[in-house]
Amino acid sequence: MSGTTQEETTELRKRQAQFAKELHGEDAGSKTGLTALFSKNKSAQKEAVAKYLKHWDGKTDAEAEDRRLEDYNESTHSYYNVVTDFYEYGWGSSFHFSRFYKGETFFASVARHEHYLAYKAGIKEGDLVLDVGCGVGGPAREIARFTGANIIGLNNNDYQIAKAKYYSKKFHLEDQLDFVKGDFMNMDFEPATFDKVYAIEATCHAPKLEGVYGEIYKVLKPGGVFAVYEWVMTDKYDASNPEHRKIAYEIELGDGIPKMFECDVARKALKNVGFEVLVDDDLADNDDEIPWYAPLSGDWKYIQNISDLSTFVRTSYLGRKLTNAMVSVMERLGFAPEGSVKVTQALEEAAVGLVAGGEAKLFTPMMLFVAKKPLDAK
Repeated sequence: MSGTTQEETTELRKRQAQFAKELHGEDAGSKTGLTALFSKNKSAQKEAVAKYLKHWDGKTDAEAEDRRLEDYNESTHSYYNVVTDFYEYGWGSSFHFSRFYKGETFFASVARHEHYLAYKAGIKEGDLVLDVGCGVGGPAREIARFTGANIIGLNNNDYQIAKAKYYSKKFHLEDQLDFVKGDFMNMDFEPATFDKVYAIEATCHAPKLEGVYGEIYKVLKPGGVFAVYEWVMTDKYDASNPEHRKIAYEIELGDGIPKMFECDVARKALKNVGFEVLVDDDLADNDDEIPWYAPLSGDWKYIQNISDLSTFVRTSYLGRKLTNAMVSVMERLGFAPEGSVKVTQALEEAAVGLVAGGEAKLFTPMMLFVAKKPLDAK
């Protein structure tokens, strides 16, 4: 939040924390999925949905984009207040896509995707690592187990932090993990604190990639590595093409992203802040027999085992429609808080845009950049 005073930042965080407590209750961390959704404070949920959707009025002009970019912090905080339960219900505790190998289960592919990023970053036992935009801590827990590193998760959503801390205690990882509230555009850590930094499909929420990458550069030690799976529009994307722009807007709307940037914007942003880019690879640009968007596609041919069937029922087109119908009934009966259907509809738009963007290779959720801070960096 450039231009924001420390006093204003403190007041914002205090207000967001109080609202999260009002919305989710005292024992928020222990509730998951639709059970958590149905236990929300209904008036607070209505307010949270309104805050999330207030800038999503179908407009894609520069003025509309500027409003979303300016309000990125509050908008993202509100977005994850209302979608986290749906994500956990459909996706588990790691909110990201992955590549699939033939015969591999959904959850095995998710873990492998996280292991690969840790491997490319060179994360090892004893490293102090920052997870930027850590969600409810699924990747941090997996990478901590896989590498033996100590990880601090940075998140601006109080609800997700509460859940991440609950899970780390539940799985006896509290000695390796910590989760803190913060704004990735204005980090509170001392310069040159971390050995490694990673981000998984999170920095796309930034209003300016130089801003978040610059903060990451600052808190990395000289010689440290930053690895990221970035959400970007590919070189095939043409912003002047109405169909392309529609796909990008659907992704922005349903994923709470102020503006989808093109791949070259991210590439240049890393170099502009001082990083040496070691790896620049779109992992979605391949001919995988099972594409990364398979869970959203609704195509039964991608189901490989019994485990995948339950995931498919929740995440496929048909499964999403059933969830939407169920939530609609529950909302009308007063069991689900008002606005829940609007959220499922926005998520459905995102799913449609993601599949269309993936099929046409206009969008990738796994643009892998591995970048190094020079040893002689000041």
